[in-house]
Amino acid sequence: MASGEALKSLLTRALSRRTLLRGGLGLGALGSLAAAGCTPLRAAGGVVAAQDGAHALHAMAQGYTQTAGILMGLPPEAPEPTWDATTPMDILTAYDYGRETKLPNGKTLREYTLIAEETEVEVAKGVTYPAWTYNGTVPGPTLRCAEGDRLKVYFHNKSRHPHTIHFHGIHPANMDGVFEQVPPGGSYVYEFEAEPFGVFLYHCHTMPVKKHVEKGLYGAFIVDPPTPRPPAKELVMVMNGFDTDVDGENEFYTVNGIANYFVDHPIPLKIGEPVRLYLVNVLEFDLINSFHLHGNVFKLYRTGTSLSSYEVTDTVMLCQGERCILEFTYKLPGKYMFHAHQSEFSELGWMGFFDVKA
Repeated sequence: MASGEALKSLLTRALSRRTLLRGGLGLGALGSLAAAGCTPLRAAGGVVAAQDGAHALHAMAQGYTQTAGILMGLPPEAPEPTWDATTPMDILTAYDYGRETKLPNGKTLREYTLIAEETEVEVAKGVTYPAWTYNGTVPGPTLRCAEGDRLKVYFHNKSRHPHTIHFHGIHPANMDGVFEQVPPGGSYVYEFEAEPFGVFLYHCHTMPVKKHVEKGLYGAFIVDPPTPRPPAKELVMVMNGFDTDVDGENEFYTVNGIANYFVDHPIPLKIGEPVRLYLVNVLEFDLINSFHLHGNVFKLYRTGTSLSSYEVTDTVMLCQGERCILEFTYKLPGKYMFHAHQSEFSELGWMGFFDVKA
């Protein structure tokens, strides 16, 4: 009987969803090495190393690079950071449009400065976390521009680890944040034209990527269409989580960085007021996240790359890196809940209220 219980316990642990995921990811990584021409080598202790074909991956992990453009120190022409949001409520409506100038060809040039640094952040009442941040907050600045703008992002690494910035969207390969690893004290300038319009994100792409993302290196990136969207109260919510005991699972789930913040500080809305919500999922470890709106439905524009193609619903599911635009209007007053439609997430902090008044 005892041996049967022991076997059952062993199988339960072995077949847990996270064990399976870790095993699957490990096999996937080996497959990627093989596809890249690497010869796997079993090292002492069961650690997998790789021969010559893995030099690029080693460089990515250690911060060594042969990429031109890596500088030491922040270039003097970089603009001063202007991001001053300090709370989840601030992050709802704070946008960094960068330093704006006109180029000789008539296009708009927007210049931003993002600084990677190690910052102690509040993630729940009485709980702080040693985060890795862009400009001191999790999530980092919401970068905003218009389609066709020329962007110049000065990235300076003030932390103890190599980091990068990977932007979702269209850009040259040497602006992708994968191979141009920036060592501590170093800088890199990302330059590209913003396209297409929609809601995107940026995040660190240094290995192990899951750690650099979970620690807080990400933010929203909004590219407005050439013809502006109709007027609305615009909000930004970045869905995330925090692994505060370093066990590979999230202990807290949030929007904009602090668990249950919008339970304690409901978001004020007005009856009949059009609302446009830019929703980005950067949750690590869990495969899917969601947003459910109480007492209403919304128009769902996936990725925001179309002005006319939408569906009407009250719940949206998003994998990591997925994002969307939600548009809705409340007809009746009251406090309306919004939350993840995974009960575990809601009970661990991903919940809030809209306070709708006349």
